[in-house]
Amino acid sequence: MAIRDIRVIGDPVLRTPCEPITEVDDRVRALVTDLLETVDQDGRAGLAANQIGVLLRAFSYNIDDEVGYVLNPKLAELSETTQDGDEGCLSVPGLWFPTKRADYARVVGTDLDGGEVMVEGTGLMARCLQHEVDHLDGHLYLDRLDRAMRKKAMAAVREL
Repeated sequence: MAIRDIRVIGDPVLRTPCEPITEVDDRVRALVTDLLETVDQDGRAGLAANQIGVLLRAFSYNIDDEVGYVLNPKLAELSETTQDGDEGCLSVPGLWFPTKRADYARVVGTDLDGGEVMVEGTGLMARCLQHEVDHLDGHLYLDRLDRAMRKKAMAAVREL
């Protein structure tokens, strides 16, 4: 398996919703290995399958030395309380913009054996879970910016 190249903004795969995983086969096992190896690098918090060009619903995370993955994740709970903070993305390299997110998030999905997985957290973990599920739905964090900030962000993206 390998550390995979990250697709960047402008690649249509990032705007394509991912398909549910219906069968865990060698391809899915290899995908999970690649997601885990690719996210396990300094400065990486999360990685969705479409960021490495695979249109399946899976992501990996690397928060506070906790590295894991979720297949077919669904946001099960979000707090009403929010956090404001700068957010970045491997697919939008070098840019960070203030993005409002729920302060708490819980994701449910499955593992490679079909067992239920639940990942939850506040702060950075909550931000990561929401960010990665957005990716799997074909959205970038830039879509969540208010109009004025989005205009500024898109100008910065064009300069890349």
